[in-house]
Amino acid sequence: MAGTGEASLERLRDFVAKGPTVVAAITRKAGSTPRDRGAWLIVSPERFVGTIGGGEAERRTVEAARRMLQDGAATLTLDLPLGPALDQCCGGHLIVALKRIETPPEGPFTIEEDGPLLTDPPRRSISVYGAGHVGQALVRALAPLPFDVTWIDARHESAFPVDGPIPCRRIALPETVAVEAPDDAFHLVMTHSHAVDLEIVAAVLGRPFGFLGLIGSASKKAAFLHRLHERGLDTSRLVCPIGLDIPGKEPAVIAASVAAQLLKVDRGC
Repeated sequence: MAGTGEASLERLRDFVAKGPTVVAAITRKAGSTPRDRGAWLIVSPERFVGTIGGGEAERRTVEAARRMLQDGAATLTLDLPLGPALDQCCGGHLIVALKRIETPPEGPFTIEEDGPLLTDPPRRSISVYGAGHVGQALVRALAPLPFDVTWIDARHESAFPVDGPIPCRRIALPETVAVEAPDDAFHLVMTHSHAVDLEIVAAVLGRPFGFLGLIGSASKKAAFLHRLHERGLDTSRLVCPIGLDIPGKEPAVIAASVAAQLLKVDRGC
């Protein structure tokens, strides 16, 4: 079974609760490699999460981890040249350390004394306001990415049933969520109402934020800029329309475009 998602301390706790588990991490690398030092896997007899780059190197790592679970070995080190011997064309070199875990660590940990610190990946806070078709598609696109997503809609649940990988919070005044968000949070505004959108955007502009995107046309942007300027708000960082310059108005296309835009901003591209 292929690995899904990133390795995390929470997932490690879930694995260990079901029995002994092996953690495998890249402790050294040279040359071109698909993942860097500190990338890690969590392996049980039936499944694994995380990745050290895929391919034959990852398959051998998972196989070695499962042998450790069978024979009770505590530690192991793999030397993996990413060349013809592994049918991988990266050309680099990985040293992967494996360790059997029976008690989950309480916080970040290392497999080796001088090894990299293994911890949860950093997660930017993102608030998605609106549970319409685009909002649902966007939440589905963001869910597997390294973001901490909060999803809000102002309508009563019976007014618009939603489909998504995380719960949608029903809040009559969603702008209150904007006020409470971290200072570097991203905000995506796409509710059912221009009036609700305006209050959310105004709330975000009145405080520190990392990114503020508003779905809409050029005419909607012009109307919003006029009303926001009347309130004395600086709109220079308001992004409208949102997404990369990719043709298409289908919700899934818009969601993919916006998710890619947020990744670029989050990683300083």
